[in-house]
Amino acid sequence: MRQLSELDASFLYLESDTAPMHIGGIYIFDGQECRTPLSFSTFVAYLQSRLHVVPFFREKLQQVPLRLGAPYWVDDANFSIERHLAYVKMGARNDADSLMALASRILQEPLKRDRPLWHITFVDGLNTSAENRAPDEGQGFALIVRLHHAAIDAFSGEEIMGKLLEYSPHPDPIKSPQPWRPRPAPTDERALLHVGANLIRKPFRFASLASTAIEATTRGVIQKQLRKLPLPLPLFSAPHSPFNRQITANRRVLGKSMPLSRLKAIKASIGDVTLNDVVLGLCAEILRRYLVENNVELQRSLVAMTPVSVRSKSLRRPTGNQMSAMLLDLATNETCPATRIRRIHWNAVASEPYQEAIAADRLTELVPSTMLALSARLYTELQLAQRYQPVFNVPITNVPGPQVPLYLQGAKLTHQYNTAPLFDSMGLVIVAVSYEGQLTLNFTLCPDVVPDGHRLIELVEPSLDSIEAAAAKLPMETSEQMEPNGHGSTLLDDALSVMEGVIRKSVGRFKR
Repeated sequence: MRQLSELDASFLYLESDTAPMHIGGIYIFDGQECRTPLSFSTFVAYLQSRLHVVPFFREKLQQVPLRLGAPYWVDDANFSIERHLAYVKMGARNDADSLMALASRILQEPLKRDRPLWHITFVDGLNTSAENRAPDEGQGFALIVRLHHAAIDAFSGEEIMGKLLEYSPHPDPIKSPQPWRPRPAPTDERALLHVGANLIRKPFRFASLASTAIEATTRGVIQKQLRKLPLPLPLFSAPHSPFNRQITANRRVLGKSMPLSRLKAIKASIGDVTLNDVVLGLCAEILRRYLVENNVELQRSLVAMTPVSVRSKSLRRPTGNQMSAMLLDLATNETCPATRIRRIHWNAVASEPYQEAIAADRLTELVPSTMLALSARLYTELQLAQRYQPVFNVPITNVPGPQVPLYLQGAKLTHQYNTAPLFDSMGLVIVAVSYEGQLTLNFTLCPDVVPDGHRLIELVEPSLDSIEAAAAKLPMETSEQMEPNGHGSTLLDDALSVMEGVIRKSVGRFKR
């Protein structure tokens, strides 16, 4: 019996008809080197032989009586792999654009809650070769994958696909599935006893969380005063943007790949920045150009929410959401794209003590499931996001992928596109994934909120060119160049300095 964390459960509560909460993937394979094309029946047998490496593929949700706590993952005694698979044969239009259009329609559909929360569509007859081949000679295929966010985050999702695929072009013989016997689901009485034990522990969780938060705040304030860096962005300080409007059920998935070496060269040219800073700077330049084209004023900078995996710091669960997040000023009001990357790095360093302070799952642990579910539903139904300034404008996730080729029964994985869920007031999500020396920027958007979405991928190349040109001319960084962006508060700095001694005493009391 494994209970969802409150963070995992929050993705169930946020789900609606217009906002399915699953992470998606489009994996394109080239079967030209295979002796025979991979058939759907062979893929089913292959997947059955590897179900044991991903246990949640055979686990479904079981609600706690009266919904007094988060649901549990329990073995699905009626599991049938056929309920999680679909087959599509491409017709005369079997190119990548047709595949992405098909994937956009499939990814609009929520997963069914009465079974394990995943689904794979096998798309056959895809043309992945050079332009001179006839369309009906498609030897490729694709997998359109949906995995619910309650079960995984973007980082664990990438790990799962790595486990399901192979690292050799020479396919291993498909083995018989390992024996599996579903464990009996917990009784209602046992679940209620577990809920009672959790309620007793809540006060201790609160004391532990308060202690951690105060310690981290003290440490962060001291570091920022020493470095004279700005405090993190206050909540609801992000500007209104065209991306932050009420979404519909329509989705569009777009992706653009580029050599990872170009981004690494920019990193080396600019200096003391990370590769993630360069990726964020590229996203910022693309968004800035898109907004300029749509006559949107850029007086205030866009704010991104960047998930940060804490999986290496707390290996508590093989899957689920193990992440924290930080709000990051993208400096879109800075005109020089190379200087903007330096400023993004500066802003990220300023937020570092805070993004490690409290993981998101620890915050949600304090809120009872019934209250969390009600809050999420009210947030959507009352359109609270439309009444206040957004907390952030766009989520941007950078997921490092394998740099060696992956295969499925001899067919090479040539491209992958990844999607993330949209929700109320968030009409655009960007996911960057690297694979085999390439980085792909993936844009999941609601076309009713973000019109002309194709312009985002068309702006990737000119944005990258402009960053490369600006980086080549960028002078050496000086401390005077990186001034605070005005989000901090001098009065708050002074008040926190006076209260520093009081906070230290409070920390000691919480720990006793």
